[in-house]
Amino acid sequence: MVLEQYQRDFISFAIANGVLSFGDYTLKSGRKSPYFFNAGKFSSGASLSKLGQYYAAAISARSAEINSFDVVFGPAYKGIPLCAATVIAIANGEGRDVQYAFNRKEAKDHGEGGSIVGAALQGKRILVVDDVITAGTAIRESMDIIREAGATLAGVVVAIDRQEKGRGENSAQSAIQEIEQQYGAPVVAVVTLGNVVEYLKEQNNESVAAMEEYRREYGVN
Repeated sequence: MVLEQYQRDFISFAIANGVLSFGDYTLKSGRKSPYFFNAGKFSSGASLSKLGQYYAAAISARSAEINSFDVVFGPAYKGIPLCAATVIAIANGEGRDVQYAFNRKEAKDHGEGGSIVGAALQGKRILVVDDVITAGTAIRESMDIIREAGATLAGVVVAIDRQEKGRGENSAQSAIQEIEQQYGAPVVAVVTLGNVVEYLKEQNNESVAAMEEYRREYGVN
């Protein structure tokens, strides 16, 4: 597996910021994991600016897979700063002025009203950005919003693809694979678990064995 430079830089950046850490963690699913990814720790202006650049890099690198898009949409709440940072990075890096929007958890009944803040979605192709997809709940909620607005889904971009089976007893697909199959749109990650393992091997990191064991037990093809 060949790591792109932006992927190598992102993993190093995530580790340095404590976003990606290694140890012994119990996930919400009850699984014991040797690593943990917490995008909430990207909590400064500088780190958010860099994060937007990595999302923009992933979008550019995977442009052959992602359909053309008009608006970058961030699901409340974690997706809100992500969509803003991503369009800023695209504007600064590519000179392309892309619109963005996000949703409120509760619709506003005064002023302009509605649940969408930012660009109108109707008739446009929407690229959704979020931190991770675990159960796919935020993405499914976003799809309801996109459909109700008369828009179409161009794709989804997340920070990391855990590449692991869903929680169902007979699940053979990851949450990302389920989303791709259900909506017929690509889901692109800045990095995958496989990328992280490859990076750790390059660094002779002591967590490699535990990461590979976790992937053997819970990983998808």
